[in-house]
Amino acid sequence: MLKIDGLNQIETTQVMVFKALADPVRLQIIQYLKHTEHEVACGEVGKAINISKTSGSYHFKLLQSAGLITARKEAREKYVTLNQETFEKYVNHFYDNI
Repeated sequence: MLKIDGLNQIETTQVMVFKALADPVRLQIIQYLKHTEHEVACGEVGKAINISKTSGSYHFKLLQSAGLITARKEAREKYVTLNQETFEKYVNHFYDNI
Protein backbone atom coordinates (compact mmCIF):
# COMPACT_ATOMS: atom_id res chain seq x y z
CA MET A 1 0.00 0.00 0.00
CA LEU A 2 1.25 3.46 -0.93
CA LYS A 3 1.89 5.85 1.96
CA ILE A 4 1.51 9.60 1.45
CA ASP A 5 3.28 11.79 4.01
CA GLY A 6 0.89 13.48 6.41
CA LEU A 7 -2.05 11.20 5.60
CA ASN A 8 -3.30 8.16 7.47
CA GLN A 9 -4.10 4.92 5.66
CA ILE A 10 -7.77 5.75 5.07
CA GLU A 11 -6.91 9.17 3.63
CA THR A 12 -4.20 7.62 1.46
CA THR A 13 -6.69 5.07 0.13
CA GLN A 14 -9.17 7.86 -0.61
CA VAL A 15 -6.52 9.70 -2.64
CA MET A 16 -5.71 6.52 -4.58
CA VAL A 17 -9.39 5.84 -5.29
CA PHE A 18 -10.07 9.35 -6.58
CA LYS A 19 -6.84 9.38 -8.59
CA ALA A 20 -7.84 6.09 -10.23
CA LEU A 21 -11.30 7.47 -11.03
CA ALA A 22 -9.89 10.69 -12.52
CA ASP A 23 -8.91 9.07 -15.82
CA PRO A 24 -11.31 8.59 -18.76
CA VAL A 25 -9.82 5.21 -19.74
CA ARG A 26 -10.15 3.84 -16.23
CA LEU A 27 -13.74 5.10 -16.10
CA GLN A 28 -14.43 3.20 -19.33
CA ILE A 29 -12.95 0.06 -17.75
CA ILE A 30 -15.15 0.48 -14.67
CA GLN A 31 -18.25 1.10 -16.78
CA TYR A 32 -17.54 -2.00 -18.85
CA LEU A 33 -17.04 -4.15 -15.75
CA LYS A 34 -20.21 -2.77 -14.15
CA HIS A 35 -22.30 -3.65 -17.18
CA THR A 36 -20.87 -7.16 -17.53
CA GLU A 37 -21.59 -7.92 -13.85
CA HIS A 38 -19.17 -10.86 -13.81
CA GLU A 39 -15.47 -11.63 -13.93
CA VAL A 40 -13.93 -10.70 -17.30
CA ALA A 41 -10.59 -11.37 -18.97
CA CYS A 42 -8.41 -8.25 -19.22
CA GLY A 43 -7.96 -8.86 -22.93
CA GLU A 44 -11.72 -8.76 -23.45
CA VAL A 45 -11.97 -5.43 -21.65
CA GLY A 46 -9.06 -4.02 -23.65
CA LYS A 47 -10.67 -5.01 -26.95
CA ALA A 48 -14.05 -3.65 -25.90
CA ILE A 49 -12.70 -0.20 -25.05
CA ASN A 50 -9.96 -0.23 -27.70
CA ILE A 51 -6.76 0.01 -25.64
CA SER A 52 -3.45 -1.80 -26.10
CA LYS A 53 -2.28 -4.59 -23.79
CA THR A 54 0.43 -2.30 -22.40
CA SER A 55 -2.04 0.49 -21.68
CA GLY A 56 -4.53 -1.98 -20.22
CA SER A 57 -1.91 -3.47 -17.94
CA TYR A 58 -1.04 -0.01 -16.60
CA HIS A 59 -4.67 0.95 -15.96
CA PHE A 60 -5.62 -2.41 -14.41
CA LYS A 61 -2.65 -2.13 -12.04
CA LEU A 62 -3.75 1.34 -10.87
CA LEU A 63 -7.35 0.24 -10.41
CA GLN A 64 -6.24 -2.82 -8.46
CA SER A 65 -3.86 -0.76 -6.29
CA ALA A 66 -6.75 1.54 -5.42
CA GLY A 67 -8.88 -1.47 -4.51
CA LEU A 68 -11.48 -0.70 -7.18
CA ILE A 69 -11.02 -4.05 -8.92
CA THR A 70 -9.94 -7.50 -7.87
CA ALA A 71 -7.87 -9.68 -10.14
CA ARG A 72 -6.84 -13.29 -10.41
CA LYS A 73 -4.56 -15.02 -12.83
CA GLU A 74 -5.39 -18.31 -14.48
CA ALA A 75 -2.74 -19.76 -16.79
CA ARG A 76 -1.73 -16.82 -19.00
CA GLU A 77 -4.91 -14.81 -18.60
CA LYS A 78 -5.80 -12.28 -15.92
CA TYR A 79 -9.45 -11.91 -14.89
CA VAL A 80 -10.88 -8.82 -13.21
CA THR A 81 -14.09 -7.78 -11.52
CA LEU A 82 -15.24 -4.70 -9.62
CA ASN A 83 -14.64 -4.59 -5.88
CA GLN A 84 -18.04 -3.48 -4.59
CA GLU A 85 -16.71 -3.05 -1.06
CA THR A 86 -14.37 -0.22 -2.07
CA PHE A 87 -17.10 1.57 -4.00
CA GLU A 88 -19.48 1.27 -1.05
CA LYS A 89 -16.88 2.56 1.39
CA TYR A 90 -15.38 5.47 -0.54
CA VAL A 91 -17.64 6.44 -3.45
CA ASN A 92 -21.04 5.00 -2.62
CA HIS A 93 -23.28 7.06 -4.93
CA PHE A 94 -20.69 7.30 -7.72
CA TYR A 95 -21.12 3.62 -8.61
CA ASP A 96 -24.86 4.03 -9.08
CA ASN A 97 -24.32 6.85 -11.57
CA ILE A 98 -21.70 5.38 -13.91
